[in-house]
Parts: sequence; C-alpha cells; structure tokens
Amino acid sequence: MSDLTKLTLKAALVGLKARDFSSEELTKAFVANIDAANPRLNAFVVQTTDKAIAMARASDAKLARGEGGALEGAPLGIKDLFCTDGVQTTAGSNMLRGFVPPYESTVTANLWRDGAVMLGKLNMDEFAMGSSNETSAFGPVVNPWKSTTSNADLTPGGSSGGSASAVAGDLCLAATASDTGGSIRQPAAFTGTVGMKPTYGRASRFGMVAFASSLDQAGPITKTVEDAAILLRSMCSFDSKDSTSLDVETPDWTQSLGKSVKGLRIGVPREYVVDGMPAEIQALWDQGIEWLKAAGCEIVPISLPHTKYALPAYYIIAPAEASSNLARYDGMRFGHRAEGTTSLTDLYETSRAEGFGKEVQRRLTIGAYVLSAGFYDAYYVRALKVRRRIAMDFDAVWDKVDAILTPSTPSAAFALGDKQIDPLQMYLNDIFTVTANLAGLPGISVPAGLDKGGLPLGLQVIGKALDEATVFQVASALEDAAGFAARPDKWW
Repeated sequence: MSDLTKLTLKAALVGLKARDFSSEELTKAFVANIDAANPRLNAFVVQTTDKAIAMARASDAKLARGEGGALEGAPLGIKDLFCTDGVQTTAGSNMLRGFVPPYESTVTANLWRDGAVMLGKLNMDEFAMGSSNETSAFGPVVNPWKSTTSNADLTPGGSSGGSASAVAGDLCLAATASDTGGSIRQPAAFTGTVGMKPTYGRASRFGMVAFASSLDQAGPITKTVEDAAILLRSMCSFDSKDSTSLDVETPDWTQSLGKSVKGLRIGVPREYVVDGMPAEIQALWDQGIEWLKAAGCEIVPISLPHTKYALPAYYIIAPAEASSNLARYDGMRFGHRAEGTTSLTDLYETSRAEGFGKEVQRRLTIGAYVLSAGFYDAYYVRALKVRRRIAMDFDAVWDKVDAILTPSTPSAAFALGDKQIDPLQMYLNDIFTVTANLAGLPGISVPAGLDKGGLPLGLQVIGKALDEATVFQVASALEDAAGFAARPDKWW
C-alpha cells in the first residue's frame, strides 16, 4: 500500500482485519503526516504520539487474535472540546490552558471501547464560538485547499476547523466534531469532506465542554458518507449522565447506504434562496435537485416561513446559554486565575478578561444582556417562541416530504482575516445550518462540486428527528451522483 493515509475509514478497517497492514504502521504514517503538515495547517493542538502507538499495538494484538471492536486500530483525531482522561482539553481557550481532565467524555469512551486510536486533540474556535477557526487561543487553522485564483490561506470553517482540516489533509482517518449552529456541516463543506450532525440527544454531551446546552451535538467529519455512518454509530449511545440523552437504539446506518431513493419526496424550501447568494451555489443546488430527480425522487417545493428569523433567534439563545455555562470560569472554582489582583471582584474580572478571547467576550456580553431584568422577555423569551415556530415549520412539512435538500453554506471557503472585522458577515455563514440545531434535527453536508476557484461546495440534507437512516440514504445517492473525487494539492 503506497499511501495508507489516503485510505477511507472503511477501507482501513477492512485492511486492518485482513492484516494487510498493522495499526502501528497506519498510526505511524499519520504521525509522520501530522509532523510534516501541522506547522502550516495548525490542525492539532496536542499530539499524543506515544499514546497512539501504544493503543495501536494493543489493537494489533487483538486483531491478531481475531478479536477487536468496530473501529479496532483506526487512528482518529479528537476535537479539543471532548474531555480526554490524562490529555489536555482546552476548548481552544486560554481559560482552560493546562487543564488535564481526570475523566473521559462518553463519546470518546465509546470510541476507545470500539478500538479506535487517538492521534491527538484538534484545534477549534474558542469554546466553539466561531465560523472560521480564527478565535482559537492556539491560532487559526489553515484549510488544505487553495483557490486557483489566489494563494491566500483559507479558513477551514468553524468551529470544528481542526477536525475538517485534519481529515481533508490526510492527518487522520476521521475526526470527532461538534455542531451548535453549523460547526460540523460548514467546515465539511469548506474542505470537501462529509459532516454529519445527528438528532439532538443521539450522542451524549457528558464530557463535552459546553457552549449552548440545548443546541450542542457531537458528530463526525469523514472522507465519505459511509465513513460518517460507521463513526457516528460508535459515537452515539444512551447515557444516564446526560439528562438530554435519548434512550433509543443506535441503528447500523450503513444499511441505509446504496438503497434506492426512488419514491422519496425531497423538499426544497423557497426561503433558502437568499439575497446575494452566489450563482454557483444556486447552480449546485439546482444540480442536486436534478441528481435526485434522476434517481427517482419526487421534488416538492415547501415553505419554512420562519427561516428568516432563525439567525437572530440563534444569536440570542446561544449566547444566553453560553453566558450561563461559562459563568463557572471565574478564577476561583474553574479556569485561569489572574495574578496580583487586589479584591474578589478584581480577581473575577481580570481572570475572565485574560482567559476569554474577544469573540467569547462579545457573546457572553450579549448573553448577559438578553437575560438581564427588563430584557429577558423582550429578547430571550421571544427568541424561544421563534425557535418553537421554526420547529413547527418543519413539523408541518414532514407529512409532505421525507427529507429536505439545501446548500450547506452561502459561499466557498474565504481567506483568513476576510470577515474578522465584521461579526455579522461571519455569523451569516450559519444561515443554512442553524435551523437544524434550533429544531434538533439531523443534517449532513456532502461535497458535491467546485466553485470557479476550484474550492469545494457542499449540499445539505436535513431529515426528521431520529431518521438519520433516510438522511444517510439520500446523502449516499447524492455522493454517488456527484462523484466528488477532488482533493487539495499538497502545498504544505
């Protein structure tokens, strides 16, 4: 095998079981790639090379005995939002720099149970607050892709930018990620990878550093739809330690792949045609509709009338929940503690000012404002009512359609620094993805084409709650029709 790191997760698992190569060989190949690429891509904030090789050797011993779990010997990257026992976890923030958890998140515990190997922790926007991976205390992640029209470093998207960059750059077989308003699907679209956000409650949030508890959900970023189905199955489980975890069976979603989509009704929401949307995004969407028509789907125009209020509602609810969740980081109980302070108030203020970056401070200020006396009803309560209306919009169309097709993002990847000066422009990146979070629905981004600069573009499939099977079925059909095989040219 000439280059093991180019394998899909599925192909690697097949090869490992057949003993075509060892997990140790595979892991060392990825370690070499990370060593060579990370100084430029900045995807990993912690490399756990010794741990990875030890885990790989243990997997090889199991495989030699004909044993092993569903992911036995597969080297993965872990977003720095998931607590990992004995390995620094910072959520991309100076507030948690140096924090080494004494426990394991449920999602990563599931992966280790199934035999996965940990290559290290992946960079991310600070506390998952960002759409470009530029708010990280460890510096921005760089997209492995370059435009043919410019040599500028591009964003891999956020907040799971490290996960997306690492998978696209062949620094791991696949990666864990999290999605609060689009933080799996948008980076996947920007890097030509597959990103899946399951139904809210499918994957446990225990051991995930919280941003907005009613919106956060873990999921995978992978090279293919099949890989996403494989990894998501291991990530998901019922967990009594998470009160929002759903006590439902985790299906084998690979059984949905390749199934005919003939007769499925696919909704196309008119509200997703937005002002100023590039013609190539519309063209890709039209192409996706034609692909599904050709596969036998019935295309149904639908209306989701409260979509236009989704971003404003999200940017009230998410900061409000963040201001509550991050109140614990006060320099006394948790997080960074400032030196040389003169009073308790000074300690609180200085610790939080030093520990949190500008974007986190901005969102915490918004959150505290909308929850304050006199504004709670006007902003927060009203946003919750809008959220309910958005969910009702989806409920009203599920008797007419089986899944919904939209673009993943309003553009291809943009240059680092392009939108930092205007937070509103940055927030608009989530325009197609936030509705699925507000309604708790599963959504997947599938790479489906290239823009005029040769950068990847994605299509999004949204499904009914707990109907990931149909989402994977439609995504698999889109993947087959698109035949997306482009990969970034190695420049790092």
